[in-house]
Amino acid sequence: MSPGHDPPVPPVGPVDENLVENPIENRPAGGYRPGMVAGGGQELRVRSRTGRVLTGASFGPVDGTPVLFVAGAATGRSMSFGREHLAATGVRLLTMDRPGMGGSSFDPERTVGSTAADYRDVVCGVLGAGMDAVPVVANSQGAVFGLAAALDGWVSSLTLVSPADEVAHPGIRPLLPREAGALADLALHAPEQARAVLGSFTPEAMEQMVLAGAGERDRDLYTSAEFLATYRDALREGFANNGAAYVQDTLLAMRPWGLDLSAVRCGVTVLFGAEDAGHSPDHGAILAARIPGARREVIAEAGGGLLWTHAGLVLDRVLERRLAP
Repeated sequence: MSPGHDPPVPPVGPVDENLVENPIENRPAGGYRPGMVAGGGQELRVRSRTGRVLTGASFGPVDGTPVLFVAGAATGRSMSFGREHLAATGVRLLTMDRPGMGGSSFDPERTVGSTAADYRDVVCGVLGAGMDAVPVVANSQGAVFGLAAALDGWVSSLTLVSPADEVAHPGIRPLLPREAGALADLALHAPEQARAVLGSFTPEAMEQMVLAGAGERDRDLYTSAEFLATYRDALREGFANNGAAYVQDTLLAMRPWGLDLSAVRCGVTVLFGAEDAGHSPDHGAILAARIPGARREVIAEAGGGLLWTHAGLVLDRVLERRLAP
């Protein structure tokens, strides 16, 4: 079922500070920790339209312009960006644990479209059902969910920062490095084998993989004490429930998205670091060309960590899009 055509469901519940989590058995230590959000964020908990618990966080001034942040692979609500700029720019950054991450209830039937609907439920729960369309920033593997949200019609603008490509797209698959192509083929043709490979990952293994693949500029960022503390908290959330949601996320991202990107109607900006060798083989050129009117900008002297090394620039682009006619 395509985005925007889900069957009627009960109304979204507002933020409930006393809501008790619907636990899943065998949740590992270090997953959901009520009231604790890295970086000084405020914890958010709402009920989805289908009655599941969704947890998130709010960073920045509570009366600021709301901006939804869709984080990348295996990271929960603690992952944010630009916290040092939020007060000055008047931005309230909202995040969410995707289903099965952190304190959000696991959804065994999750799809790209249902995940986008969950993000909408969190925004509605925080801002009220009569909310205006909101700007969205999506990073890395979160890009597919940001695009699905844009197609759903409740996004005022979409900023894709170092977005992961649709690796199953015929224009992208031949450009992929050998290892990435092999995993993409497994996800498409042997999903249970891909599930086993992805299920072997741990927070520690993910951290080491990211560091090993980082350029010097990004490695300095990723190993800084402040970033590493936030990243490790976000990874613990992302790998709750023995990493089941990370496996779901990655299979959804690596298989055909099923999204008609030519139907995106909001303004879209695609940002890449010129030194980014991991997120896209063509720095998002094919992806941007598939979206009507998308602006693509490649930033010199930036790598895959563009979202954090150039957070002020990213927020500027978000606010420019918001004010554009």
